[in-house]
Amino acid sequence: MKFILGTKENMTEYFTEDGNVVPVTVVSAGPVTVTRVMSHDVDGYNSVQVGFGVGKKERINKAQLGQMKDALFTILKEFRIKPTDSSDAKIGDVIDVSAFLPGDKLQVTSVSKGKGFQGVVKRHGFAGGPRTHGQKHSEREPGSIGGGLRTHVPKGMRMAGRMGSDRITQKNLEVVFVDKESNLMLIKGAITGRRGSLVEIISR
Repeated sequence: MKFILGTKENMTEYFTEDGNVVPVTVVSAGPVTVTRVMSHDVDGYNSVQVGFGVGKKERINKAQLGQMKDALFTILKEFRIKPTDSSDAKIGDVIDVSAFLPGDKLQVTSVSKGKGFQGVVKRHGFAGGPRTHGQKHSEREPGSIGGGLRTHVPKGMRMAGRMGSDRITQKNLEVVFVDKESNLMLIKGAITGRRGSLVEIISR
């Protein structure tokens, strides 16, 4: 199992050796440093905690400072390890993009763009009401939410509300190119989130 943290940069195109164009997302990945290793015997589960980014001491609480020792990181994340998987990670180990190779299948997790409070047309793709036949300022209204003989609103009814800012996991993405010198990774397709979003990358 391989894992790393990074930030989403932008999307671009990548030309393969046979001349095909592949849409890719540029991710500035790592390096990350192992700050703690949890074992099933001591902690009840197996995982590896890594630190990413450079932080200021006055912005980090004492509990995190105790885990980081000398280094200061803005982000601490744990990656669970299955009992069947083996990990030789030790505190202080540095993981960079060189651990990944083109063709590796990835599971990428990030937070989607926040849209705020939105209506049903934008949030769920409703068609809205007709523009004629006596309608007045009702083009983007949701319509009836009950209907028939029901005296309550059914559970799961799609309505207006907060949209975005959800934790999204995308599976079966693929590494297209790795630039070790610049700590860049090109991943095929689009990744959820705005530029600068934290991206968690796992390859099994």
